[in-house]
Amino acid sequence: MSQIVSHSVFRFCVIALAVLQNLSAEPRSISGIYPSLATFNDENECGTGAVVPWADRLWIITYGPHKPFGSSDKLYEVTPELTQIIRPESIGGTPANRMIHRESQQLIIGPYVIDAQRKVRVILPQLMPGRLTGNARHLTDPAHKVYFATMEEGLYEVDVNSLEVIGLIKDGNKPKPGYSKESHPAKVASTLPGYHGKGLYSGQGCVIYTNNGEDKDKRALSDPATPSGALAEWRQSGDDWTLIRRNQFTEVTGPGGILGSEHPDTDPVWSIGWDHRSLILMCLDHGKWHPYRLPKGSHSYDGAHGWNTEWPRIRDIGEDKLLMTMHGIFWKFPKTFSATNSAGISPRSSYLKVIGDFCLWNNRLVLGCDDTAKSEFLNKDKLKGNLAAPGQSQSNLWFIKPAQLDDFGPALGRGAVWLDDEIKADVPSDPYLFSGFAHRAVHLNHDEDHEVNFAFEIDRLGTDSWDKLGEITVPPHASSSLEFKPEHQAAWIRIRSSDNIKSATAFFHFRATDPRDTQLSAIFNGLARQNAKSTSRGVMLARGDGLKTLRFAATDSSGREACYDLDGDLNLKHTDDPAGLAWTKEKAAIPQNVISEDAASLIYVDEKNQRWRLPKGNSASQGRVCREVCTERNLLNAGGTFYELPARNAGGFNKLRPIATHNLRIHDYASYRGLLVMSGINDDEPAGGHIILSDDGKVALWAGAVDDLWKLGKPRGSVGPWKDSAVKTGVPSDACLISGYDKKRVILSHQHDDIVHFLIEADFTGTGRWFPVKALEVKPGETLEYKFSDAFSAYWVRLFPLENTTATATFIYE
Repeated sequence: MSQIVSHSVFRFCVIALAVLQNLSAEPRSISGIYPSLATFNDENECGTGAVVPWADRLWIITYGPHKPFGSSDKLYEVTPELTQIIRPESIGGTPANRMIHRESQQLIIGPYVIDAQRKVRVILPQLMPGRLTGNARHLTDPAHKVYFATMEEGLYEVDVNSLEVIGLIKDGNKPKPGYSKESHPAKVASTLPGYHGKGLYSGQGCVIYTNNGEDKDKRALSDPATPSGALAEWRQSGDDWTLIRRNQFTEVTGPGGILGSEHPDTDPVWSIGWDHRSLILMCLDHGKWHPYRLPKGSHSYDGAHGWNTEWPRIRDIGEDKLLMTMHGIFWKFPKTFSATNSAGISPRSSYLKVIGDFCLWNNRLVLGCDDTAKSEFLNKDKLKGNLAAPGQSQSNLWFIKPAQLDDFGPALGRGAVWLDDEIKADVPSDPYLFSGFAHRAVHLNHDEDHEVNFAFEIDRLGTDSWDKLGEITVPPHASSSLEFKPEHQAAWIRIRSSDNIKSATAFFHFRATDPRDTQLSAIFNGLARQNAKSTSRGVMLARGDGLKTLRFAATDSSGREACYDLDGDLNLKHTDDPAGLAWTKEKAAIPQNVISEDAASLIYVDEKNQRWRLPKGNSASQGRVCREVCTERNLLNAGGTFYELPARNAGGFNKLRPIATHNLRIHDYASYRGLLVMSGINDDEPAGGHIILSDDGKVALWAGAVDDLWKLGKPRGSVGPWKDSAVKTGVPSDACLISGYDKKRVILSHQHDDIVHFLIEADFTGTGRWFPVKALEVKPGETLEYKFSDAFSAYWVRLFPLENTTATATFIYE
């Protein structure tokens, strides 16, 4: 009897220990993404507005699109053990504001005020209506009051103890009937241009506000060059915002960051924004605003309407420099940046995720993302076919080590100081970033009837002291390019013209060295290669109705079709649902023949009948070509290469960029709980790592982060405009993509019995304007090879024949 009791006690202890271990175990993650921490709402978008460590927890707010009076979004509290708690005080909305108030020791995040004991108080939208976008320290009573700004230019003053709200500038949303109960409503109706507010900060005697959109000019919905956005100041009650610069701006902050400035009279204030030319950095230093320009890494954030941007940030992550996110690049940003100490901004890497906020928590960088939206908004494209929207909007956090910031995509920088602009003689351009990239070149052109001299000046140390670097003379109605040498080192560069010019362009192309080779990372083991004998495949669609699963309409290696559901624990379960299988196959069907090919390359003809050519690669996959896997961002998969494809209102196919070449048989890919999920898996592939095997062992999926795609291998391939093709004098070839490739060359031959001349032309600006690059003379029977320099970059290239012939031309990228 004693042996039975002892055995029972022992068995109970083993079970209890297992339960305790399971409770304390960290939830499953892949590539730093925990599916159990995903956030959902019932709106058309579920973005992460803010992530802040506070009171031994991580606090998160999500937002729905245009919800000034509340929504189904929540306030989340995450424990150190990564347990997600949905706070019952949640009221939703479209919030992205956050601030730690020093004196009262409270976190302000969205409409919530949280003390050091994690007690949550709420400012109801009846008292403070609007889409809350920023907080700032008070100008005259910072110990007891703070400012809240809204996305429609509203400004409120709030007592941090009583939570009394006083309106200063009216929120631009129409009052909800029977809803607004503001105790102290604002009297000032703002006339500030632009809309879609993003940031708020105070310093040097004023409150600074940014917006990044335009709602009055309908061209903003399609043309990124439409005037849009604003940087503004406010100084006292009764005032409206005062316009500082009419451009799109997002983040505004200073050395105090989320805490606000400790030395508001002397600390600088920084604001980052952009226009159709480049990024714009503004620095308020001793009462004066100083402008700077930086290159764009991605054009997916463009769009004069401002919807594509979310909330770029400049935040302290415990390193010697701050981290800035802007237009697809992780940037190092100096903590001491000022007008006379402006050196040190440099790119770390390119990224694909849409990031709303980030912070350092428990020695990891936590990035709050905007992953999967039910609405495509303006991001419709025929390449997607009739693909149904995800059933429910959702997003997640992404946990990485800070050192990983250097290991994503190589930085690519494109931007102009002038873009078909009228300029005055001897007036310098804004300073443009000159450091941090291995390869640098500039393209210049003008439309004057006489030659124009352009002089380059550099600020070597960021002290606002300028030296002449050199000059270049551009003939009448012509263009010229200049490649900078490695020894040309400085913080900033600017340009002066010798003459007044009605239309001038100075466009910079920068890129970092791409250290990648052509080998797939081991994390992609299991994805089917071209020679795979048997694979499982299928299409996917995130489900709605609160199910929070990913439906997979699969075909196994035997040809059997079946329905599976992937859940939040990453269990892939067979589901006997013939109707659901048929519905998913129909709604997630892969459109056919949206990209064609000939002997030379892949060919895409867009809605305007423009023709574009891409490398063919070695992939014969007939899988998904285009899908949105980050909100308002498209991922294009063609010819064995993944590309970043901006929405059409942000440049579209003109601004295409290769990510990596894989040459795999990827059948479908989708976003789910912040993960990128792909189908097209080798048969009999075991579970583990990134492979999720179904419960019946018949099919599998791959899961990871979208930024894992950089590890597939360097973009490469060959793209030919002609293959034994009849070409005519003066008729240019189709445009061939060249942006984002490393080593580049072109091989030319023809069948004429005399010399034939060709001209290489390039679109340097991504706007469809073509400029000469190199004249080539090809002798009969000769195959000519021309290698582009390492510094040469453009968006597209084409060939222009000067004689009739039959020609073959191939651009080769390695």
